[in-house]
Amino acid sequence: MTPSFGFPHVEVSESGSEVKVEAELPGMDEKDVELLLDNGILTLRGEKRGETEDRSRRISERYYGHFERQIALPADVQEDKVKAEFRKGVLTVILPKSAEADQRVKRIPIN
Repeated sequence: MTPSFGFPHVEVSESGSEVKVEAELPGMDEKDVELLLDNGILTLRGEKRGETEDRSRRISERYYGHFERQIALPADVQEDKVKAEFRKGVLTVILPKSAEADQRVKRIPIN
């Protein structure tokens, strides 16, 4: 596994009913990306490929190669109702929370 060091850039947000994960994947297609959900961990992996080789460049800050990001979800989700959409280089994953997710929250009194 190649370390990702922040690629792709990911945002995770949570509402009362769902967890939303957005990943920036510029220049990629959905066929280049794989999503896995296992035991509360969302794994995003794939390969970004370069199509040209230009040896005249002195500096290149573009990233090519395999990547993998694992995101620990902040709540239990309904795995059978997860939806993913890829549009204009942004992958959006909507993970509806399970009914048990709210029941597991316990308020702790402060003395």
